Amino acid sequence: MRWDVTENDVAQDGRRQAGATPDGERAVAGGQVATRPRSATHGAVAVAGLVAFLLALVILHADRPFGDDVVKSALFILGMTSAAVLLVDLLWLKAYRRTSTGLDFGRDHPSWQRSLFKFAGLLGSLGFVALLYWLFPEYHGDFYDRYYAMLRLVLPPWLALALPYLYFVDRKMAQPFDGYWHLGRLVTMQWDKVDVRIVGQHLLGWLVKGFFLPLMFAYMCNDLARFLATDYSQLNGFKAWFDLLYGLFYFIDVGLVAMGYLLALRIADTHLRSAEPTMLGWAVALVCYEPFWSLYGRQYLAYDTGFKWGAWLWNTPLLYGIWGSAILLLTAIYVWATVSFGARFSNLTHRGIITNGPYRWTKHPAYVAKNLSWWMISIPFVAQGSGDEALRHCLLLLAVNGIYVLRAWTEERHLSRDPEYVAYARWIDENGLFRFLRHLPSQNRLRYRAA
Repeated sequence: MRWDVTENDVAQDGRRQAGATPDGERAVAGGQVATRPRSATHGAVAVAGLVAFLLALVILHADRPFGDDVVKSALFILGMTSAAVLLVDLLWLKAYRRTSTGLDFGRDHPSWQRSLFKFAGLLGSLGFVALLYWLFPEYHGDFYDRYYAMLRLVLPPWLALALPYLYFVDRKMAQPFDGYWHLGRLVTMQWDKVDVRIVGQHLLGWLVKGFFLPLMFAYMCNDLARFLATDYSQLNGFKAWFDLLYGLFYFIDVGLVAMGYLLALRIADTHLRSAEPTMLGWAVALVCYEPFWSLYGRQYLAYDTGFKWGAWLWNTPLLYGIWGSAILLLTAIYVWATVSFGARFSNLTHRGIITNGPYRWTKHPAYVAKNLSWWMISIPFVAQGSGDEALRHCLLLLAVNGIYVLRAWTEERHLSRDPEYVAYARWIDENGLFRFLRHLPSQNRLRYRAA
């Protein structure tokens, strides 16, 4: 099943030409690209976001400006990080001038009617997500209490600013009839000009946000509470530092991911271009997250033997340190991939093509690093018991790896609708870390072409 097309389709960027890279360079003969296409973000954005995140964490740990209120503390981190990222994006990189924003600052065609339709569409989007929260029992548990507390703090000022923001952006849009406008027409029962395909893509984007934002914000709050309670004076020995850094890496990851879901702004060029249109793409992504992993992963793909790598290597300190350092390195690469998105991270959507950071070496650095780290952490090949038990756990982990292969494949199918991704994928095929794989027969099914 496919939910098709974007609000304007990614191919409507007027500056794109067949075979052109984001830098305006032509693709060379044979479908190869001479240079790596420009990234939707800059390394300075990643550095600014990471530094602001860590600085906010230091301030919270040292001064406790919000006491034990984890929700306000998390919002403080997100606020500082967002400000740093947006300042670099808007003031230095001037992202609002990019044609991919759909904005033309030489245009000035204000319309309160269009803006009010868009505001109605925004309220309809919120109502759509709220209906799902009310309907599904998953969202009635106390796990999401901090998320709902965050919404109570954020929604009133956000809605107060939404209408003037929509009015300003609308008057500068080259094609102002976006998903918010179409949904606004729908919810106000003026259906004559509604494009249901655009509405479908718009609601898919909000479904992504509605599913992942509460999950990531709840994880972020849980990690933050643990870090605020950490006594750093007790750090002694490799194990203590390993536990701290491993937890910190994933804390940074969920924090920056939560920020990404909050900062979908056209004026910053972080808006949604398109959402994953296939049922398969959604299925292989959602199964990797709670509550679906609890339903399927633990029953069918429980690869962990319960025998930890630390217990396996505890009596050989040198090897223990090397093995643990390798795990930290892989986890750092995984987080580096997230940091490289700046404010553009989002599962199941296209919000700009990232070609810098670890993405200059492979299209899927996060998946590669995370899946390799699981082999080193769970060590299924050292299962205590018979050889067939070790084989069984190895096959189960290979099945999990296979899910991520499917995720990568569906993501590439989705992003290949954009010529910029096609240029990047071809460049990686010729210059990437795994370029030798392009000669495998199975790779013929992964050739890139713009839809």
